Amino acid sequence: MSTASDPFVAARAVADAVLFEGYVLYPYRASAQKNQLRWQFGVLVPPAWAAVDPSERSAMRTEVVIDPGGDATLTVRVRCLQVQHRQIESASPAGDAFEPVDELQVDGTRWVPWDEAIEHQIDLEPMALLPVGGEPRSHPVTLPESQTTELLTDASGAVVGRAVRRCRPVEGIVRVTTGWADGPSALVKVAVEVSNTSPRPADDADRDAMVAHSLVAVHTLLAVRDAAFVSLLDPPAMAVEAVSGCGNDGTFPVLIGDEGDAEVMLSSPIILYDYPAVAPESAGDFCDATEIDEILALRVLTLTDEEKAEARGTDARAAAIVDRCDDLPPEVWSRLHGAVRSLRPLGQPDPPEPEVLPWWDPGVDSEVDPWTDTTWVGGVEVGKGTPVRLRPSRRADAHDLFLAGRTATVAGVFKDVDGAEHVAVTLDDDPAAELFEWQRRYLYFHPDEVEVLT
Repeated sequence: MSTASDPFVAARAVADAVLFEGYVLYPYRASAQKNQLRWQFGVLVPPAWAAVDPSERSAMRTEVVIDPGGDATLTVRVRCLQVQHRQIESASPAGDAFEPVDELQVDGTRWVPWDEAIEHQIDLEPMALLPVGGEPRSHPVTLPESQTTELLTDASGAVVGRAVRRCRPVEGIVRVTTGWADGPSALVKVAVEVSNTSPRPADDADRDAMVAHSLVAVHTLLAVRDAAFVSLLDPPAMAVEAVSGCGNDGTFPVLIGDEGDAEVMLSSPIILYDYPAVAPESAGDFCDATEIDEILALRVLTLTDEEKAEARGTDARAAAIVDRCDDLPPEVWSRLHGAVRSLRPLGQPDPPEPEVLPWWDPGVDSEVDPWTDTTWVGGVEVGKGTPVRLRPSRRADAHDLFLAGRTATVAGVFKDVDGAEHVAVTLDDDPAAELFEWQRRYLYFHPDEVEVLT
């Protein structure tokens, strides 16, 4: 598909951020603790592995709603990573033999074993949306096995080692089905299921071995012509029933592009809002889209020369981040310091803000009032003013454990959005108890974590 006819060009920046989210994290070194357990988003493992490990999945399913025109067409693109293991080997003095090593120093760069990734893109042929139904459209996914070797030479040109990169084969399938959406409106529901169909490998001793046979960071892009997607987060009234009939498993579809556009959707394993965008001030990827560029860039500057050398030897993307942060000009630093996007002309008054009451306020629901509500503890009704002794047991929270045995007074009984009850208390021997009471700042315990005092 040529760039000129590619409907996903506008979505590329956000899709790339999703693709490499968590790929390598600050401090960008293979030895860093946070880089020991990688590949967390959009991982589809072989089905035999998912069957025995409920924390993993072998398929993800996207369901969206489309308002079609008479000549509506749909284009689907699936993007993912394939893990590529890099083994570092040291050369013999004669340069005719190699053996694996844990690290290799080459002119100040520390090369270490590491799992890299190869980007893959699977494009399905555009399909007509009408008439709906019929057999699912299937497209095979084949990520091939491969092995490459890169010789590592020093400044004199002598071969001191090599990096051997290996990829394991991965098989999968993409299925697209269409049908009428729920409700009276003539809307079409489209389902895109991406599955890993690889057999369980013999070398699956741990998750790292299994990830080598997995589809990683999987996300789906959908585009329509002569049609419009319906927002699943904020559907119009006529599409509420259709949207409620959608079931998305392991992925979250959102509209993407300029505000108001409805021709492209990004369905990713990361929760986003409609029309996500990369900030224009961002100078480049940090492989952690949930962080702030300025903070990460400043942290990179705190790395020692030795740590930077290890980061450069860890991964090409890590090396690019380190080099970019070392060379950022002052005008880029000033842009990273913050931006205000909601300015109005001078003299224009602020719009009145509606009064928003806390969810537990009696003004919201007259049946809920934590200051008069009660609960039962050991056959005793507990409410505001009841003396209790704290017996924390439900959470491994050090602060709560420090309060074990202390006496307190109940300030109120709260219920959370799931209906669970919590007892709010103030400590009897806390000199700031009255101040906390005035600010309505309390300590919260489950009813079975307090003992009623007579």
